[in-house]
Amino acid sequence: MLKELQERVTELEIRFSHQNQMIDELNEVVTDCNLRIDRLQKENRLLQEMVKSLSPELEESPDE
Repeated sequence: MLKELQERVTELEIRFSHQNQMIDELNEVVTDCNLRIDRLQKENRLLQEMVKSLSPELEESPDE
């Protein structure tokens, strides 16, 4: 009985350890994605400003 309990606890510890590692890896991916999104948003704003400055006389069509 005690041996079975020890095996179960060991298995749970192993699973817990793997899940923690996975969470850390996923956190890195999410952090990286957020940084990329921020960078792309800034680039998009700059490009929009450039286009507006190049053609200020153009009006947006109602379809846009």
